Amino acid sequence: MTTDRTRVLGPRELNRALLARQHLLRRVHVPALDMVRHLAGLQAQHPTSSYFTLWARIADFDPGELAGLMTDRKVLRIALMRSTIHTVTADDCLAWRPLLLPAMERMFNTSHLRATAGADRDELTDLGRAFIEEKPRTFAEVGAYLGERWPDAQPTALAAALRTWAPLVQVPPRGLWGRSGPVAHTTAEHWLGRPLDPEPRLDDMVLRCIAALGPMTAKDVQVWCGLTRLAPVLERLRPRLVTFRDEQGRELFDLPDAPRPDADTPAPVRFVADFDNIRLSHDDRTRVISREWQKWCLGQGNKLWGSVLFDGFVRCAWRIERTKDTATLLVVSGPEPKDSLAAHRDEIEAEGRRLLAFAARDRDKHDIVFA
Repeated sequence: MTTDRTRVLGPRELNRALLARQHLLRRVHVPALDMVRHLAGLQAQHPTSSYFTLWARIADFDPGELAGLMTDRKVLRIALMRSTIHTVTADDCLAWRPLLLPAMERMFNTSHLRATAGADRDELTDLGRAFIEEKPRTFAEVGAYLGERWPDAQPTALAAALRTWAPLVQVPPRGLWGRSGPVAHTTAEHWLGRPLDPEPRLDDMVLRCIAALGPMTAKDVQVWCGLTRLAPVLERLRPRLVTFRDEQGRELFDLPDAPRPDADTPAPVRFVADFDNIRLSHDDRTRVISREWQKWCLGQGNKLWGSVLFDGFVRCAWRIERTKDTATLLVVSGPEPKDSLAAHRDEIEAEGRRLLAFAARDRDKHDIVFA
């Protein structure tokens, strides 16, 4: 494949490339299932995160469409990339879960292995599978049940061991729009009636990642999935890719036909979800969010803030607070000059009204407050 390793892509070029393939430059009319697949999974630690991710990208998105895909078992919620909960297609779950097991095991070994009191892996997995396939169970139930067999272990560690060694999916009503329920689990094989892919292809997963989030360095791909030592995979894929450099001289890999718009391409205001992968999937995240904003987000503890993009970059944070009759959209500005926010205020308010109409249609009054 012809390549241009000497061409440098600056932050704005990387930003526009990311937004273009994420459909954040222009909403599109596509089925939700296709978008979930195209985005290589949606970060979904909060039950509603995936709905806001799709709303920002799909024209006239109906949250009932994603909820229906969940109840029909065409998409599901499962710990995958970075060992965090993602909404993915059933096919991607079965193909990627075996590939991502080493990353999940590494994180589990660091955080929980010692607290399992030497529980035998095969025995724990067999007992746990039978328990959650009998009917979906919460982690508390799993920990208590396995604790009867290993009383010296911490129940939370035993539950974490089962989530690591078996592919546990969160079953509805968890994750359904407008509904709530316990975080109950069963195995992916039991839920889908199919086994995990016996011959998953790491190359395919890496190409899907680059298609959704590229151009990417080898370290970027590793940050996205949590795996290590992926440089040999990219070397193997090099004939199918094009390469560039960023301003620090790092090599970037991309698909030849992936969109890479001009740096001055207009980027509309977008409200993106609290755990959107555009903020989390790169080693150097400054293509979309400054280091100052990253520090601010990390300092918010349990407060979940989405991000407001204007001119393609995170410039504000947002969240919706509800009372009995009113939904209030809070928009918090950051370290940027206030006149920069003022120049986009009308566009932010217009997009904010659309967000409230989507997310708070059950409230009679909608307000927007800038702080």
